[in-house]
Amino acid sequence: MFPRARELRKVRLQRSELAVPASSEKFFEKAAKGPADGIFLDLEDAVVPELKEKARELAVAALNEIDWGDKIMAVRINSLDTKWAYRDIIAVAERCPRLDLILLPKTNMAADVYVVEQLLDGIESTIGRKKPIGIEVLIETAAGLANVEEIAQASDRLEAMIFGVGDFTISMRARDPFTGESNPRYRMYGRNEKGERELHWNDPWHFALARIATACRAFGLRPLDGPYADFKNPEGFRSSAERASALGFEGKWAIHPSQVEIANEVFAPDPKELVWAKIIKEAMTASGGNGAIQLDGKLVDLAHIKLADALLERQALVDARKR
Repeated sequence: MFPRARELRKVRLQRSELAVPASSEKFFEKAAKGPADGIFLDLEDAVVPELKEKARELAVAALNEIDWGDKIMAVRINSLDTKWAYRDIIAVAERCPRLDLILLPKTNMAADVYVVEQLLDGIESTIGRKKPIGIEVLIETAAGLANVEEIAQASDRLEAMIFGVGDFTISMRARDPFTGESNPRYRMYGRNEKGERELHWNDPWHFALARIATACRAFGLRPLDGPYADFKNPEGFRSSAERASALGFEGKWAIHPSQVEIANEVFAPDPKELVWAKIIKEAMTASGGNGAIQLDGKLVDLAHIKLADALLERQALVDARKR
């Protein structure tokens, strides 16, 4: 099972991805007019079983009838082990030209991605769809994390991986009721330089986040952090987003519109970073392109140029989104 041609891979700005229940029509217009880079219409966890088929039709209508502007539009289908999944894929892929991504929950192995890819190949070939549909996956089970490197290579339709901390907690049988927050049980005591005992908080999800980010960077995907449940705690959400950003993540889910602006800010380059990047570029150009120079008493080399370029390219995506 090998990736197909690379021309399907997309570069997108996805600082924020807003969750919108597909069964809640009242939220559609507001979401469309909001500042989120992307939106996923949810057919899975946000919809009770008796409303699954109705929600599917509402999602199709919303994608076709509402002006979503330049937002990245995704639909979270039901997991492949349910009776709804294949009809979810067929309905939105065949009937929604505006659809950008299929969001696949509970991705456990590369074969899960392959199944979706094959369905999309057949649909697009049959109906003559010109714009290929991408895939983003939720890593939210122990099996998914154990197979994350294999999953990352499953298809060149695959664009992004998302850490689904809620279901991952269940899969791991972890005792953590605070989705996305620190767990007070996950702590230890240490001694400071005075020999005094101090409490240290640790991040129980660091391993999962770092492994997902590494797999994404190794195989050209966007790493996205998942939900932070306490939407009335903006500082908690910001802290969670900054942690993910520090590990190389490009964006984060927002389960409430109030979280969107924070995610957009955190996952965009900081103004101080942009000043630094421009100074680095100017100094290296003035040096005639030498491999290493001294700037303000510090060594600057080609690695710094690569980082500066990445920051400026990221800002260019942000600037294009504002227009």
